[in-house]
Amino acid sequence: MFKTKVTRKFQITIPKPIREALGIKVGDEIIIKLEGQKIVLIPKSRIKDPLAVLLNIFDKQIDLDAVKLVEESWNED
Repeated sequence: MFKTKVTRKFQITIPKPIREALGIKVGDEIIIKLEGQKIVLIPKSRIKDPLAVLLNIFDKQIDLDAVKLVEESWNED
C-alpha cells in the first residue's frame, strides 16, 4: 500500500512501483471511476504492436487477393 497527497490543483502522483508494474508512461490515459467510497484508477490499455495483433487474428494464414476483391466489387453495380 502506498500513500500520496492531493496537490492544490487536486492532482496526485502514482507511486513509481505501481507505474512500473502497470507499464504506465507519460501521456497514458487513466480511467477513473468511483466504487462506493473508493476511487479506482484503471490504465487505458494500449496495443503496443497493432500490426502483430491484426496478423494473429486468424489461426492460419489466409490466401486472398485484396485487389481482385475490390475490382470485383466495382463490377457488382
